[in-house]
Amino acid sequence: MKRFAQLIKTLDSTNKTNVKVNALTHYFNTVDDKDKVWTIAILSHRRPPRPVNTTLLREWASEVANIPLWLFEESYHIVGDLAETIALVIPSSKTSTEKSLTQFLVEMIALKKKDDKAKKQYLYENWKVLNYYERFVFTKLITGGFRIGVSQKLMTRALAKATEIDEDILAYKMMGNWDPNSISFQELILEENESDYLSKPYPFYLAYAIENKVEELGNVKDWSVEHKWDGIRAQVILRNNELFVWSRGEELVTDKYPEFKSFISAIPNGTVLDGEILPYPKGQIGTFNDLQTRIGRKTVSKNLLEKTPVILKVYDLLEWQGKDIRNEPFVERRKLLERLFEKVNFLGATKSLHLSETLEHNSWQQVVQERNRSREVHSEGLMLKRKESPYLVGRKKGDWWKWKVDPLTIDAVLTYAMRGHGRRSNLFTDYTFALWTENDDGKKELVTFAKAYSGLTDAEFRQVDNWIKKNTLERFGPVRSVTPHHVFEIAFEGIALSKRHKSGVATRFPRILRWRQDKKIEEANTLEDLKNMIP
Repeated sequence: MKRFAQLIKTLDSTNKTNVKVNALTHYFNTVDDKDKVWTIAILSHRRPPRPVNTTLLREWASEVANIPLWLFEESYHIVGDLAETIALVIPSSKTSTEKSLTQFLVEMIALKKKDDKAKKQYLYENWKVLNYYERFVFTKLITGGFRIGVSQKLMTRALAKATEIDEDILAYKMMGNWDPNSISFQELILEENESDYLSKPYPFYLAYAIENKVEELGNVKDWSVEHKWDGIRAQVILRNNELFVWSRGEELVTDKYPEFKSFISAIPNGTVLDGEILPYPKGQIGTFNDLQTRIGRKTVSKNLLEKTPVILKVYDLLEWQGKDIRNEPFVERRKLLERLFEKVNFLGATKSLHLSETLEHNSWQQVVQERNRSREVHSEGLMLKRKESPYLVGRKKGDWWKWKVDPLTIDAVLTYAMRGHGRRSNLFTDYTFALWTENDDGKKELVTFAKAYSGLTDAEFRQVDNWIKKNTLERFGPVRSVTPHHVFEIAFEGIALSKRHKSGVATRFPRILRWRQDKKIEEANTLEDLKNMIP
């Protein structure tokens, strides 16, 4: 644990990639193999479940620190991070732990099943003997919210330096449904085991957003164009008469989408498809809001399957007849994919498998026109793929580009605010916005519809924060209601009706586009204006 805490301290104190890679490489070269596995798991978001809820953590930490709970809460709102707050308020210890990272994590897994008295005792014992940074890391692991500025790609690079195994091979090895509590470093990283690859997906290839004029990509004939679908990116794997569905977040979600079971009889073994899971109510592509009714459900009811069926919109073929074909040009992979679909359609074996159409254009102006009709076909914009491109690992510039449509926008009034997190934890930067509507008495009132916390400059955030502190109407814990005065232009990617929101509308990815200091609140948009944007 001592070495892991020191590693996190080093990683958290620099923005330099080489420093982070060298620190990780040294760590992987020196620690116990079991600690290596748990470190890989933690940095790739495979943390054990949280054994203690945050309410109890705050109460117990205030007791150990011998301060009232209200003072702890005020400190928490200022610091912005629970683990850091606990590490700061509990008196420092000059001792240091000799227990390994693995030992701590095994104890935390066992702790989840114990009663509150045992949990409290365990936390007391450890908080009091760990030094500041060890206590911070220990509490981070307890909360289950361990995030650090290290991408899996960066960690993979360090592992490659430590083991002399190719990065792409390591990226493939670390995907899948492995358990850090039971697998060894030898099994996970060092040894080759064919049975391990039965269900494993390939690392996803990710696109960059278009940065300059699209014409700068060169000859339009060198590019394949298709719509960018707004669903869940997934790989569907058929091997040994078994089906596996993986999300881009490396979650095995096969049971969530029983519609895809029919693929087993329609698609040959040794096939891996890359595509988008989309809602398909009433025989047409729905919104992401429709898809959210399926996300996170442990079981999918018959009623939900009928109300919100899903399809797989396929756009690439990564494995064919058991052979990895990612290095083949995109156009060659598409030919094989289209041949597969001809067979599937001939069999008539499945209605849940759709092919994402590739579009040919004679000019970039035609591509622009196609992008402009994206919302008509329920897409986010376009994907541009170089016809000769292989299927690479991770986010690479040059061959795949995403070109989203311009966001929808609306002018709204700031009504509530919360403090931010991290470096903005001492500023009110998380805002709630409202639009005008008429109540039952025919009077105009503001109704909240979205929250946003990005889009302003640091100087603007400081200016708004100063105004909020002087114009607070009421306090609700960390939330402040403010005098309606400022108008902001809010941008968002999509919109749909929703019974879960007071406004009756859900917006997708809302963020602040600009501060409209030229507008009075009476000039802000209405809820009716927002609803008129729903396709």
